[in-house]
Amino acid sequence: MKIVMIGTGYVGLVTGTCFADSGNDVTCVDIDAVKVERLQRGDIPIYEPGLVELVVRNSQAGRLKFTNNTAEAVPDAVCVFLAVGTPQRDDGSADLRILWTALESIAPHLGKDAIVVIKSTVPVGTNAETARRLRELTGREVHVASNPEFLKEGCAIEDFTKPDRVVVGVTCPEDAAVLLELYKPFLRTEHPFLTMNLESAEMTKYVANCLLATKISFINEMANICEKVGADINHVRKGIGHDQRIGFAFLFPGVGYGGSCFPKDVRALVNVAERNQIAPRILEAVDRVNEAQKEVLFQKLNQHFAGNLAGRTVAIWGLAFKPRTDDIREAPALVLIDRLLEAGAIIRVHDPVAMENVRKIYGSKLTYCPTPYETLDESDVLAILTEWNEFRNPDFQVIRKKLRSPVIFDGRNLFDPAKMHEIGFLYSGIGLESNSI
Repeated sequence: MKIVMIGTGYVGLVTGTCFADSGNDVTCVDIDAVKVERLQRGDIPIYEPGLVELVVRNSQAGRLKFTNNTAEAVPDAVCVFLAVGTPQRDDGSADLRILWTALESIAPHLGKDAIVVIKSTVPVGTNAETARRLRELTGREVHVASNPEFLKEGCAIEDFTKPDRVVVGVTCPEDAAVLLELYKPFLRTEHPFLTMNLESAEMTKYVANCLLATKISFINEMANICEKVGADINHVRKGIGHDQRIGFAFLFPGVGYGGSCFPKDVRALVNVAERNQIAPRILEAVDRVNEAQKEVLFQKLNQHFAGNLAGRTVAIWGLAFKPRTDDIREAPALVLIDRLLEAGAIIRVHDPVAMENVRKIYGSKLTYCPTPYETLDESDVLAILTEWNEFRNPDFQVIRKKLRSPVIFDGRNLFDPAKMHEIGFLYSGIGLESNSI
């Protein structure tokens, strides 16, 4: 099947590459000529495990191509996917200007039976508006479908090739049949292909992300209460997680969620609700709790140093909002860095893949260390922000030797507090009964 992917960001590149890997003829289009040239060389602008190998293999096989020429790419395509950014406006709503520009660029070149599939995360009503605009631009009815993505950064290829479910919003069964044929190679284990109307598919994406964000904010708020009353959130989490109605997924306390989806999507659905005269009290609370949680580690550090962080050196392990990605959008680490800089602290940082993205923001304000242990040199304290696997079993003797004082603030609860106390560390996690700081 001939597929065109408009947009080579995270979703577009992963989706297009995986479709090519299942035998389709895929052309990925981007207006950024420099980015297209990089992709043609096999130089991938994002970090996602396994993606480089897939792009190179399918490019060499001729199934995956990159161009900035929409007029050449779109004709004869069976499906044209729109996977462009829908960034957040100041009021929390989704900014659809890039989507509408992309729509105008493809309209003159669409085949009469082509299906325009919106992969971008968009507010309810966007697909219907897409159909209306295409009718105006082409003078005819154009098939439009919604196909929200559910990819986790760091696991995106596995999520795409082994989906829990595929959701499509359509207006006719014929479009559903085409998309089912496209997704069949990834549904051999009987995971469902769910068809619904356009509006339901649009809402499904937002509701899924908002519910997961709610679980994170909920467990973080419970962790903060546990820490005050002498309970241990790890014990509580196990006590509730074995209840089949609750489960363990997304119930890990920490310093808040970040990334390109959860913060933006929660705020976008708040905006949708308010525009429809609904007071989204739960969603507003989820966002407020999360923003407050990003401040928790700074508050702990500031309290430990009696409000005098000026001249103190803080080592930070982890900058990305989660492991296995270089994405720092809305990352809790950036909130901590900003607060520490305002307080006059000196900061030494390490992340396996995200340091260059952070350097673009902070430049020479930080010291960038090639290994975790180098951040500890002349540092007064260690703060852990991202749960990279390489941080889970460090040499604690090396840490003690390098730090000026054996103090660790762990925003991801990587270590056993009792063990840390036993080997001589002052240790503080999130919501732990045995915090020693």
